[in-house]
Amino acid sequence: MFSFKSIETYHQYLATHPDGCTIAVKYYLERIEENKHLNAYLEVFAEEALTRAAQLDSQRAAGKPIGKLHGVVISIKDVIAYKGHKVSASSRMLEGYTSLYNATAVERLLAEEAIIIGRNNCDEFAMGSTNENSAYGPTRNALDPDRVPGGSSGGSAVAVQADLCMLSLGSDTGGSVRQPADFCGIIGLKPTYGTISRYGLLAYASSFDQIGVFGKIIADLAMVLAVISGPDEYDSTALSNKQEINDLSILSSNTPPPRVAYFREAIEHPSLDPEIRYTLLQFIDTLQQDGAVVTEVPFDYLDFIVPAYYVLTTAEASSNLSRYDGVKFGHRGAAQPGDTLDAFYKKNRTEGFGKEVQRRILLGTFVLSAGHYDAYFTKAQQVRQLLVEKTTQVFQDFDALIMPTVPATAFRLGEKSDDPIALYLADIYTVFANLTGIPGISLPLFKHSNGMPFGLQVMTDRYQDPYLLQLSFNWLSRYQGVNLQG
Repeated sequence: MFSFKSIETYHQYLATHPDGCTIAVKYYLERIEENKHLNAYLEVFAEEALTRAAQLDSQRAAGKPIGKLHGVVISIKDVIAYKGHKVSASSRMLEGYTSLYNATAVERLLAEEAIIIGRNNCDEFAMGSTNENSAYGPTRNALDPDRVPGGSSGGSAVAVQADLCMLSLGSDTGGSVRQPADFCGIIGLKPTYGTISRYGLLAYASSFDQIGVFGKIIADLAMVLAVISGPDEYDSTALSNKQEINDLSILSSNTPPPRVAYFREAIEHPSLDPEIRYTLLQFIDTLQQDGAVVTEVPFDYLDFIVPAYYVLTTAEASSNLSRYDGVKFGHRGAAQPGDTLDAFYKKNRTEGFGKEVQRRILLGTFVLSAGHYDAYFTKAQQVRQLLVEKTTQVFQDFDALIMPTVPATAFRLGEKSDDPIALYLADIYTVFANLTGIPGISLPLFKHSNGMPFGLQVMTDRYQDPYLLQLSFNWLSRYQGVNLQG
């Protein structure tokens, strides 16, 4: 029986199994079929994956050197372009659309000989925190199919959680990698803004969007990040200098004790589950006992984060999604005799977009309108600048900042569908990293008394992704599975 533990051990396996890539792909195809009820995949590239696996097996047999991701089975969120394959953002608006090019991240995966096995379900146009907003039905949490997996990258998270692939790419605009990773008990990484090119990523909010990685082993995430990061002539927001993410070489336990900050306001916030609060405080005590310097830092802006985030992202969404009008792009409804151009656009967009996407477009259009621009959009930009300045101050004195990832563990399907404001407020801990552009990761360290996992969110300064991975490696090695409940 095939089993995957890490890319390193998988490549060792391939050295002694001439048809190892084919065995691995067949295993995952069987797992995907057995777990169809989770609805993690919108499409599985079964025949193509098997063909590529056979080609890679033949290359090894011929003695050719292997790529860094040789035979690694990866899935991608349905907002990432893969040439010759459908990409729909889980929306009726793009139903049937086939990509004409590869996203830069996909191009780099393929260049290092990864196998892309399918595209994952997600909240429509990456707008949501539960994966219930997909036009193709919700994804279910493998630990409890009656619960949500988180969103918007819920399908990608469940694909890794349920062993339906080795790693997966998602996108993170306000927590859409870290939050589902928390709900599913796996690792979810959002790098520094610009680390991974956004070329080929369907836009939600361009100054926030960032491709992220799901996995179970820090070394694997480091490997994938090393491959897909770096400058890109097709994306002016991609960082001009590639960070030194040298695969496994950055991971070492021989590092000085970290200087760690936390916001008391975040841990004492009334939205936070009491058990999560207690566990995080116990973890802080444990870090201090183990030599880390952990310090409370005042933070007065917590309640401004979510409003600023939703003003800015919906404004950007209103602009980005205006292209989907049924003429240049997107669903085109049946025209009726006498229809005006406005009526034609309205039909296309009403039929193509789901309710949550419509809500956010309307919000964004409102805050950009002449009478409200200064009151909302300009104020939100000012809050964003204050957060950037606060972040700069924090990382002058500290190596890392810790917070909860989300206020509570995964809730039941449909439980919050009638209260969108409550769902928006649940992003209180994750949107900070997107507003400021810093890297963040959710580490699966803890388990709630209700049986569901929850994570610790760790953030570092911009461009300190290698240190974030190193610190995460150390903490997972030392604390994962440790009982802090007393």
